[in-house]
Amino acid sequence: MSTLNKTHLLIAIFITLEACGLRQPEAFKPTLVFQSESLVITQIAANTFIHTTYLQTNDFGNVPCNGMLVRSNREVIVFDTPTSDAVSVALIQWIQDNLQCTIRGILPTHFHDDCLGGLQAFHDRGIPSFANYRTIALATERQFTIPQNSFRDSLTLTLGKEKVIVRFFGEGHTVDNVVGYFPADQVLFGGCLIKELNASKGYLGDARVDSWSETVSRIKQAYPQVGYVVPGHGAHGQKELLDYTMTLFKNPN
Repeated sequence: MSTLNKTHLLIAIFITLEACGLRQPEAFKPTLVFQSESLVITQIAANTFIHTTYLQTNDFGNVPCNGMLVRSNREVIVFDTPTSDAVSVALIQWIQDNLQCTIRGILPTHFHDDCLGGLQAFHDRGIPSFANYRTIALATERQFTIPQNSFRDSLTLTLGKEKVIVRFFGEGHTVDNVVGYFPADQVLFGGCLIKELNASKGYLGDARVDSWSETVSRIKQAYPQVGYVVPGHGAHGQKELLDYTMTLFKNPN
């Protein structure tokens, strides 16, 4: 095959991958964009940021807790609140002042404090919340701040020119845990359903360990093109976080 023909073949393959949405995201060096004693914000892709706050626990000490925010056309959607209303106020202010974006919604991925502990601050500012109907039922039962809008197994929201997808794949960390996917940056927010590499099983008080591995397997099958994976605690990574979590819970004992 001539050099010219090889070049044409490579171009054709590249175009095909682009058309099928299989091109891997361009390399992006994670950048710390904000840090205080109670809030850390790290940009991990062109329009995706991790917000990290802290939760004091009896069993695990002061635990760093990840949420995520994604943006498009001066609009933002946030996954999981900071752990308190006060820190939620700081995050909202940072988004408005530094990204100059309007927050279109807040999406708690399950009913624990590290997902909706700061929800009231969003409601006080007229920011709508969306959650799985199971999360709403559990928050109501425990007299937590209740998300306003429910969905059953999936929800797709328009964000600027992009889409944000939220889906329930099965039980694991809790009976209500959902994950979020932002196709524009090929980022999956796994929340506490997904573990960072070398993590322990963590808190299992509300878990369904028998289902956990299979639930993550469904996620991996649904998003073969995923480029970045963000766990509820610890460092983000790529598909290896899905594999590690599946292996960790393959044997529930």
